[in-house]
Amino acid sequence: MKFENYHPAINFIFFAFVFVTSSCFDNPIFLFVGYFSSFVYSVKLGKMKALKINLIYIPFIFFYALWYSYYNHFGVTVLTHNFIDNSITLEAVIYGGVIGVKTACVLMWFSCFLKIFTTDKIIYLFAKISPKLSLILSIFLRCFERIKKQFKRIDVSQAAIGRGLSHGNIFVRIKSFFRHLSIIITWASENFIESSNSMRSRGYTLKCRSAYSLYRFDMRDRFFVIFMFVCITVCVAAVLFDQTNILYNPEIVMNRLTPLSFLFYAVYAAVCLAPCIIEIISYLRFESLRNKAFEIRA
Repeated sequence: MKFENYHPAINFIFFAFVFVTSSCFDNPIFLFVGYFSSFVYSVKLGKMKALKINLIYIPFIFFYALWYSYYNHFGVTVLTHNFIDNSITLEAVIYGGVIGVKTACVLMWFSCFLKIFTTDKIIYLFAKISPKLSLILSIFLRCFERIKKQFKRIDVSQAAIGRGLSHGNIFVRIKSFFRHLSIIITWASENFIESSNSMRSRGYTLKCRSAYSLYRFDMRDRFFVIFMFVCITVCVAAVLFDQTNILYNPEIVMNRLTPLSFLFYAVYAAVCLAPCIIEIISYLRFESLRNKAFEIRA
C-alpha cells in the first residue's frame, strides 16, 4: 500500500508537519534529515526529472550562501572582505546556506505534495468546510500540470515561425521566453475564470452540495494517525527543550547533545522517512507474495 493511498487527512497532516518543520527548524541535524527525506521521496515520485531538478538546487544553495554573506556582516569569524571593505564572515555564510537548504527542502516537499494531493482529495477535505476555498485550491493545483503542457504547445507553435526557445542567440531566447510567459499568463488567467464560472454554475459552491468519495478511514489509517501524533508530540517537546534551533549570531552556538537529543532526531527521521518506509514495506510484501504464488504454481 502506497502512502498516496492513505486517507487524505493523513496526507494533509504529514505535509503540513514537514512544511512547518522544514521552514522553522535551524538545527543542522534536523535540516539534514528533512533535506535527505524530501530529496529521496521526490526522486521516488518524480524519477529522473525530479532528480535533475533536485541537483540544480545544490549550486543555488551555495550561490545564495555567498550572496547572503556578501550583504549581511554579522559574526565574529572573518573570512575576507568585499570591495567596500565589509566583512564576510563564516557565520553569515553558514546561515545563508541554512536558508538555502530550508528553501530547497520546502520546494522538494511541495513537488511531492503536488504528486500526492490530487484534486479529488482537495475536494474531499475542504468541500464541506469551505466550498469556495476548495474550488480555488482544486483549480490552482490542477493548473500546474496544464500550464506545463500548454507551455510546450506554445513553444512548438512559436518555433514554427522561428520564435522558439531554441532559436537565435541568448538575447533572442530571453525575449522569446518572456513572450511565452506573457502568453501563458494570459491563458492561465482566462482558463481559471472559465473553470471557476463553469463549476459555480453547476452548484459547486453550495453548502448543501454532496460529493461522491471512495475514501474510508480504516484501521491502517488509525494506526498511522496515532504514530503521527506521538511523533509530533515528541517534536513539540524538542522545540520546548530548544533542541531544534541553533544560534548563528554573533557566533555559532548549539545546545549540548544528550541521549534525549538523539531520541528527537530519530523520531523526526521516522516521520520524514515514513512515506519511503511504507513504499519499501509494500514493495517487499508484494515481492514476497509474488514469490509464494510462483512457488505454488511450480
